[in-house]
Amino acid sequence: MTERAVAPMPMDSGARRRLAEMIRVDHAGEFGAVQIYRGQRAVFAATRGKAQADALIADMEAGEAAHLETFDRLIAERNVRPTMMAPLWRIAGFGLGAATALMGEKAAHACTAAVEEVIEDHYAKQAEELRDADPELRDVLERFRADEMGHRDTAIAHGARETFGYAGLSAVIKFGCRAAIRISEKA
Repeated sequence: MTERAVAPMPMDSGARRRLAEMIRVDHAGEFGAVQIYRGQRAVFAATRGKAQADALIADMEAGEAAHLETFDRLIAERNVRPTMMAPLWRIAGFGLGAATALMGEKAAHACTAAVEEVIEDHYAKQAEELRDADPELRDVLERFRADEMGHRDTAIAHGARETFGYAGLSAVIKFGCRAAIRISEKA
C-alpha cells in the first residue's frame, strides 16, 4: 500500500513560520544524529574487537539517515530554509560521537540514550502542537519518535546507564541537545 500525502490545513503566517521552524530543527537534529553515529563508528571501526559495536551503531545510523532523507524531502517540498548551523553541527556531532566512543562502548550508548530521550520528548511536544494542523508531519513525527525510543532502549540494554559518571555525562549531552534545538529553530 502506498502512502497518500495529506494536504496540510491552511495556516496563517505565524503558523507557517512555526511549521518551518519545526521542519528546520528536525532536519538539523537528524543531521546531527547521523554525525554522532559517524563519529562513534570512526572510532569503533578502527578499534580491534569493536566490530559488534560498530555494526549496532551502523544500524542506528541507517535509521537516522532514513529520517534525514525524509526531512531533506520536506525541506525541499515545503520550501523551508535549512539551519545555517549545519557546519557546526557536523563538527560538534562527529566530535561528540568520537569522544564518547573513545570513552568506551557504554559511554557511546550513554550518548545515544541521552540524545534520544531529548528527541523523543521534542517530537512528542511537536506532534501534540500540530494535532490536526498538519496530519502528514504529525504522523512522521510519531513514527520517528517510536524509532528514537527504540534507539534509546537499545542503548540502555547495551549498558548506557552503567557508564561511569552517567548522570553527569547524560546531563551535559541533554543540555547541548536542548541548546541545539533552540538555536536551530531560528538560525
